[in-house]
Amino acid sequence: MFITLQAHQYVQYSHLLDQMFRLRKRVFHDELQWDVPVRGNMERDSYDELSPVYLLWVSDDAQTLYGAMRLMPTTGPTLLYDVFRRTFPDAAGLIGPGIWEATRTCIDAPRVARDFPGTDQARGFGLLCLAAAECAIQHGIHTVLSNYEPQMKRIYMRSGARIEELGRADGFGVRPVCCGAFEISDGFLASMRKAMGIDESLYRRFWTASTPLDMGLAA
Repeated sequence: MFITLQAHQYVQYSHLLDQMFRLRKRVFHDELQWDVPVRGNMERDSYDELSPVYLLWVSDDAQTLYGAMRLMPTTGPTLLYDVFRRTFPDAAGLIGPGIWEATRTCIDAPRVARDFPGTDQARGFGLLCLAAAECAIQHGIHTVLSNYEPQMKRIYMRSGARIEELGRADGFGVRPVCCGAFEISDGFLASMRKAMGIDESLYRRFWTASTPLDMGLAA
């Protein structure tokens, strides 16, 4: 299932966060060779101290993590502006209450292959992106920004996720880093669901039926 985890739930579900930080270290530091802060076997940065919302793909008993994404509103500090500023043009107006950034998106490919036979890493990313779009629609987010390496665009397109590349820059890792915008709408969801052959909603307001995302955004 795909759920959001907010600051007031961090302690109760610390086992999921620990799995996420270890996964991020393996993906972003070990595999992609990005210059990211590492503490032991975990990767976490200053933005994780700002009470972000985490979108998590977890087992039905909420014990095992399969994938994760960090969501933050652009009205506050963001990785996009502070670290990846060179990846988008000066004229881009990318700040607003309905514009959020999605960062540190990653999939635990071995676990996914073990527990979901036939689901490769590309489809796993697609499922996580579709759940993120459903979450955005439910919480009034109309644009999601993301930094990604160029090869990811093929995965997004294969999943029916239309993305507008705003720019790219070198100097962050082995490959260039791009900045892209997803314009979230009912049409965007329909395109993804058709491409992926999914009819039902993936994202669940697992914790309470009426809880909006934190940081001032109404549901």
